[in-house]
Amino acid sequence: MDQAKSIFNNVPLRLRVTRSQKCAYLLDQTEQRLATDISEHAKMHDRLAETGFRRVENWVYKPACPNCNACQPIRVKAKQFKPSRNIARIQATNRDLRRNLSAGRLGLDHYDVFQSYLSQRHEDGQMSSMSFDEFSAMVLNSPIDTLLTEYVDSEDRLMGCILVDRQRDGLSAVYSFFRPEEKKRSLGSFMIVDLIDRCNEIGLPYVYLGYYIGQSRKMSYKARFRPYQIFSDGNWQDQ
Repeated sequence: MDQAKSIFNNVPLRLRVTRSQKCAYLLDQTEQRLATDISEHAKMHDRLAETGFRRVENWVYKPACPNCNACQPIRVKAKQFKPSRNIARIQATNRDLRRNLSAGRLGLDHYDVFQSYLSQRHEDGQMSSMSFDEFSAMVLNSPIDTLLTEYVDSEDRLMGCILVDRQRDGLSAVYSFFRPEEKKRSLGSFMIVDLIDRCNEIGLPYVYLGYYIGQSRKMSYKARFRPYQIFSDGNWQDQ
């Protein structure tokens, strides 16, 4: 059965289409999203995520661009994942880092790293002007089981963070940020590999990585984590 169609049967969710705006990933493209508030429907989150929706605060969304379908939901098959030589080197480079699961504390150290990351990687993005309160809402406002995972070095210096949703069939990487000056560490890739390790530790099959866009350098890196599946034509398909 087509999961994307069956999910909305008898479900009192109000779906809306956002206004058209400039695409953050593809030149000369605009984007629109199909979105709904799940504040009172938290139990629906996992079913929506399994059909390609993503969460931000109490909303879930899915691209609904009229002239483009470049965004493809992607998830990694954690148990079958085998690190390449490059990934193995990244793991070795970061073996000094310690993983902390935050219990909701946010401080200026988190915000400073976040702002530094945006200034280097996404200075023209929608999030570049976020205040501390807006940043806090992005991290803490969630109707489901969500944790901020911190990575600190041997001197207790915060190196990076990844916001993670726990779903019934996996872990979802909602958003990550890290010290951009630590280029040799490849912290973005390292945090994804560590998320795969965490899935295997707790016996969950998938790591959800949001959307894969083959034409975008910002998104194409996700294909490095094999084997993975793409959600297309109502089902997850092996690649």
